[in-house]
Amino acid sequence: MGEFHHGFSVSIERTGSERVLLALHARGKLEHQDYETLVPMLESAIAGMEHPKIDVMMDMRELQGWEIRAAWDDLKLGVKHGRQFNKIAMVGNKSWQEVAAKIGTWFIGGEARFFEDKAPALAWLQETA
Repeated sequence: MGEFHHGFSVSIERTGSERVLLALHARGKLEHQDYETLVPMLESAIAGMEHPKIDVMMDMRELQGWEIRAAWDDLKLGVKHGRQFNKIAMVGNKSWQEVAAKIGTWFIGGEARFFEDKAPALAWLQETA
């Protein structure tokens, strides 16, 4: 049990005919294989939707970063589905995570915000525009 775990815990919930809530808990240093698992799950959830809107709750308090290939996978995900991302709430506790959250907004069509606590992040996601 001394091996450190990495990856995503994932929950995907349809919240309407064209809406999906993707809840992620990221831990450790993300690797390419983590995205090989995540991306098909997300794409399957939005399959058949004409204009999907994806809201994301990402708990990154245990995230240590990305290996280079995983960072590339993250960028590709943002480029491919960026216009479909509606709101991304990122919960973290390190200054570099806040910077990473701001950089991520460059690749999506929606809005992203960084939070230090989960409750206000969930409240913001539930606000309707």
